[in-house]
Amino acid sequence: MAKKKKKKGKLQQGTQEWRPAADNKKKSPIRVRVAAGDANDKYSEYPSEGLTPRRLARIFRQADEGNIRSQMELFEEMEEKDTHLFAQLQTRKLAVTGLDYEIQPFSESEEDEEIAAFVADTLSGIEDFDSKLIDMLDAIGKGISIMEIEWDVNEEGRNVIDNLEYIHSKKLCWDYRTDEMLIMTREHPEGIPLPENKFVVHRYKARSGHESRCGLLRVIAWMYLFKNYDIKDWISFCEVFGMPLRLGKYDPSASEDDKKQLEEALISLGTDAAGIIPSSTIIEFIESNKTTSTTAYEGLARYCDEQISKAVLGQTLTSDSGGGSYAQSKTHNDVRHDLTVADAKSLAVTIRRDIIKPLVEYNFGPDAEVPILVFDTREAEDLKEVAEVYKILACDMGLEIPIAHIYKKFGIPAPDDGEEILRPNMVTRTHQLGEEKQTELKGLKNMLTEDAQEIVDGMAQQMMQYSDGIFRGMFDKLAEFVEQQGSLEKLKEKLNDKKIVKKLFEQMRSDKLESLLDEAVCLSEMAGRTVMQ
Repeated sequence: MAKKKKKKGKLQQGTQEWRPAADNKKKSPIRVRVAAGDANDKYSEYPSEGLTPRRLARIFRQADEGNIRSQMELFEEMEEKDTHLFAQLQTRKLAVTGLDYEIQPFSESEEDEEIAAFVADTLSGIEDFDSKLIDMLDAIGKGISIMEIEWDVNEEGRNVIDNLEYIHSKKLCWDYRTDEMLIMTREHPEGIPLPENKFVVHRYKARSGHESRCGLLRVIAWMYLFKNYDIKDWISFCEVFGMPLRLGKYDPSASEDDKKQLEEALISLGTDAAGIIPSSTIIEFIESNKTTSTTAYEGLARYCDEQISKAVLGQTLTSDSGGGSYAQSKTHNDVRHDLTVADAKSLAVTIRRDIIKPLVEYNFGPDAEVPILVFDTREAEDLKEVAEVYKILACDMGLEIPIAHIYKKFGIPAPDDGEEILRPNMVTRTHQLGEEKQTELKGLKNMLTEDAQEIVDGMAQQMMQYSDGIFRGMFDKLAEFVEQQGSLEKLKEKLNDKKIVKKLFEQMRSDKLESLLDEAVCLSEMAGRTVMQ
């Protein structure tokens, strides 16, 4: 990741009041804070406290009328209070932020490549850019997320993005007359239109309809409400029936002091499990048998969790415990991958529109082409299986495959000129060649250029001519040795003598053969380089 460039002098954000009428007319970035942070932003009215179906419906009705503050505060509380919901949304977000991405130039022109390099350098200079992506993906739950761009100038005089500040969605509202989205500021609590090239607005459409109703949490809210009721009753049940009932009995003639001592003893048994009582009193422990009720509470909570998982991840097997075959789990995981691909594409569109496009316009002019941000959404593959497929395509079927494609597919960098590279062991490869490799050799032959093929054919012909006499001379010496022995028994005796065998191999050794093999390897390498070029 590129290092963040030194700034000319960081502007003091929020020190000036933003003037919509004047600042909107400027063709340069708005450097003052529009949605400046307020001390009250961190406080909430906590609408989930004492939440009822009627109150939930009222919150949604207010959002439909343009006031989404209570709805967004409720959604924030839902993530805080429900651990299962939090985990599902976090899984959905991290599936995208864990992807690699690259800035691709609009074309192969030198200017477009320069623009893409500048954009990539700027994004890498934003501190903790991955966390900014998580803030943008907050729209998955809430339907919309907003971030303010803090513009600055680098040492080269170019407009760059210093930071992306998350703005709580409760600061948004809609004009009930025009249905225009507004943002509330310190100076304009009634809301103002969002200035151009100042905010990153990411939207998520879980379903069709108004932006305030398209988030997943709007759908999940009812399950959250039912689960909240269930958990409250379950806790009360456990509090009452979780421990055995302690019942104290006293004699009718007992005094008030005796009754008080008995009561104190019962209280002590609840915490200290020890107490002192008169011998005339009786304490009984009554066990409760309420397993049926416990199962009912647990079943309802599990049902609500499963519905939440279906809403967020599209299925349950990859998130909730339960039965299911490997095939089913794989299918469900594929579904989740489809959601990741959709989230990544949507996020890439937003970043290109609200971040990359202003960067290009302010630094290269409005007519410059905008680069494209692409997330790598390819699933992990078994490289061994992929290699076998390519082997069949190239060697058996003779399909011409670009070398650059192979390097990209397996994530292997292409070697530079003169760089040392790995090569197959020639002896090992020679021993591996057999009848089953003829189809492979045929495929490789089809991949050679005409010039390289002529070299190989000529080399093979020369090898056959030169090696014929060499091998004949070697085997003549071996035949002469066998004839000298006279009998098979004597031949076996000679071959069991290591010194004789060693001497025989030395006699069969041929410097011409070694020289020929060296020449063949050299010519093969040269032919191979011809193909690579």
